[in-house]
Amino acid sequence: VQLQASGGGLVQAGGSLRLSCAASGSGFGSMVMGWYRRPPGEQRDLVASIRSDGSSHYVDSVKGRFSISRDNAKNMVYLQMNSLKPEDTGVYYCSGLVVAGTPIAYWGQGTQVTVSS
Repeated sequence: VQLQASGGGLVQAGGSLRLSCAASGSGFGSMVMGWYRRPPGEQRDLVASIRSDGSSHYVDSVKGRFSISRDNAKNMVYLQMNSLKPEDTGVYYCSGLVVAGTPIAYWGQGTQVTVSS
């Protein structure tokens, strides 16, 4: 499985961005997909995840502002980011986790999101 993230950029505080992640290969529909963020000088942490049934999870700092979604027919996962804050700045990574059998995690390349104040 290969993951290709896109959609990052520079935006002013209060603005919006939509990140996209295209997956190639088989098994996308059963994978848990996630978006991670690595702020400058910090570790990479989970921002949001979505299961195959559409159930989602968000870190508290983005609840009510970010929305994760997936289109299994197109092998795509999205992260709609609204009301962006400077602390949302970082490199965003798309991930896919195979949960059946031995867990396997796939990672895409990061896309930079910079929120100016």
